[in-house]
Amino acid sequence: MRIGNNPLKDQFIEKSDHLHQIIIPVFIPHFDGYFKDSFAILKLCLQSVFNTVHNKTFITIVNNGSCSEIKNYIDELHNDKKIHEVIHTENIGKLNAILKGLAGNNIELVTISDSDVMFLQGWQKETITIFNEIPKVGVVGIVPQFNMHKVNSSNLLFDTFFSSKVKFIPVKNKQALISFYDSIGWKHDYNPNYLDYILGMEVTKNLKVVVGSGHFVATYKKDIFSEILSNIPYKMGGTSEHYLDDLPLKKDYWRVTTNDNFAYHLGNTLEEWMILDSNKIENSSQIEVPNGFQTNSKFSSFSYIIKNKVFKKLVLNSFCLKYFYQWKKLPKSMTKNY
Repeated sequence: MRIGNNPLKDQFIEKSDHLHQIIIPVFIPHFDGYFKDSFAILKLCLQSVFNTVHNKTFITIVNNGSCSEIKNYIDELHNDKKIHEVIHTENIGKLNAILKGLAGNNIELVTISDSDVMFLQGWQKETITIFNEIPKVGVVGIVPQFNMHKVNSSNLLFDTFFSSKVKFIPVKNKQALISFYDSIGWKHDYNPNYLDYILGMEVTKNLKVVVGSGHFVATYKKDIFSEILSNIPYKMGGTSEHYLDDLPLKKDYWRVTTNDNFAYHLGNTLEEWMILDSNKIENSSQIEVPNGFQTNSKFSSFSYIIKNKVFKKLVLNSFCLKYFYQWKKLPKSMTKNY
């Protein structure tokens, strides 16, 4: 029998003071084979988050079917108030775990990251600066990668086709670019020109960005997720790989990456340099926080097709690409082999 009324009935939820959410799904089922060093790498990842974010950052960890040791560790962090939200579930797939973290929160920016990322000093400040300076941007990555302009960036290239600000620029941090591809197991047999020039945008005298963004760590405007699926039928791969990439295009948002490298991909093997570098990351909670960002409305299906399908097929094909590269100031000696 119920007597009286619930005192919370009809009460509005107060607006959150947090301005940035970080969601990290974690799947470490045991500590053998592939997962031998995963616990140590997770600790490095989370410590790097704690040391590099401002005090209005809301940290969500989704335990996606990990073993009891990982569950207990995450719970301890929550009890110590180092993280704000813990979600425990069986292994429902990486993207479904991310969707759980997105639901129920309304924070303007959300960073979605793998659990093997080491965040570096200044990443949050640079990300916020980019969102403030370029209203059309909806996604900001923090690790430059090869040829990102070829993937999910047709709308940006369409909009800036005649802009002198979008052009090939010298790679800012060549060693970091090499280190990223080392971390995913690539041999050094890729095109060496990729280490010299990358398609970027000169926004101001002091701000440059790289066109395009990867998705193992990136920050999104939250309004991108105003309508999301409740379930993706893949644990990894399949359509889940493209879901987060396609959503920004539905609102005509641009994808870009910081010009400098602001994170390391650690992979699944602990190396000595990781520990040494993590010890250099000082706590920097006094980071300037934003006041709000301009958002886009969903735009027409026709415009979406023109920018992301037709333009890509007509201009960004193998035949026309070298002429596009010349137009965007890639050195002539590289246009045939870029």
